[in-house]
Amino acid sequence: MVESRGARHTRRFWPPWAGLATGMFLAMVLAVLASVIPLPYAILKPGPATDVLASHDGGDGQQTPRIAIDGAPTFPTTGSLEFTTVRVEGGPGFPVNAWDLLTAWLSPAQDVYHVDELFPQAATQEQVAEENKAEMAGSQQEAAAVALRALGQEVPQVVVVRQVVKGAPAEGELQAGDVIVSIGGAAARDSTAIRTAIQGVTPGETVEVVVERSGAQVTTHPDTGKADDGRTVLGIVLGVDYKLPFSVKIDVGNVGGPSAGLMFSLGIYDKLTDGALTGGSVIAGTGTIDDKGSVGPIGGIAQKMVGAREGGATFFLAPADNCAEAAGREPSGLQVVKVSTFDDALAAVTAIGKGNTSGLPHC
Repeated sequence: MVESRGARHTRRFWPPWAGLATGMFLAMVLAVLASVIPLPYAILKPGPATDVLASHDGGDGQQTPRIAIDGAPTFPTTGSLEFTTVRVEGGPGFPVNAWDLLTAWLSPAQDVYHVDELFPQAATQEQVAEENKAEMAGSQQEAAAVALRALGQEVPQVVVVRQVVKGAPAEGELQAGDVIVSIGGAAARDSTAIRTAIQGVTPGETVEVVVERSGAQVTTHPDTGKADDGRTVLGIVLGVDYKLPFSVKIDVGNVGGPSAGLMFSLGIYDKLTDGALTGGSVIAGTGTIDDKGSVGPIGGIAQKMVGAREGGATFFLAPADNCAEAAGREPSGLQVVKVSTFDDALAAVTAIGKGNTSGLPHC
């Protein structure tokens, strides 16, 4: 056996603190990554409750009513009718990270969803904001119609252009706020009649659309386009408005979505009737309202109940279709009342105002 001369075997020495330092370094790297890598989830948190009977700073230092009615007598009231909100973290333009998710999973008042469960795929922040704005405008109109009809007023329905999609065939001819009178000579009785008239046009052709704009009838000639499924389209979003007998305006700031419709309708009714509907109680609630006065389900019921209680409410009006989700998550001190229609809600608030709460339906 031949040994090589001059070869020397060395043993590398690590100080005792090196392993700890390496572990700390890796932990710091993981912490940084956890805070900066966006994850495809959205978190629902309790948002504030807003009293529709109250006034607020309109931006000029003056107090402005949340519900402003012009052209009809209104009456003073007491107590609160509060619509509730949800704070959403995650989704288009608002990514969340691992630390956000950990905090949410540890909180009984927060819920985590995959982002696709709450937002359309590929939706932008601007598109989500526009949709929420349009839904809020629609809910206010329906709320006013329901309340006024409950008071015996006639409120005819009209179909309005809520939005003209950017780059759509109708851009430049139709405008948001246009009330559609006719399309291609066919009367625009409702949204179904409008869609039927549009489908009678070959994609790419121009169609005559008569609208009411700024108090006058205007004849427009927008082009049409072809959707992916072959339908003829103008590229507009339709909504339903109403010809109210007097002006009803609701100012809720930057809040969007349709879920405050029920509380708007109750607030309008209260301001147009003599006496305090609530009897001085703080009543919160949520739910969409449709043309027939039906109360529809909403998202984030658990978070809205928490927000209501934090805002001082002792009663909460919940859509019947949300009761299964609400059961077991009611905050202490909050009585949850099940409602299916505007009439149900009005009866519940009236009973609360009179102190007759023993027979209220519960979730």
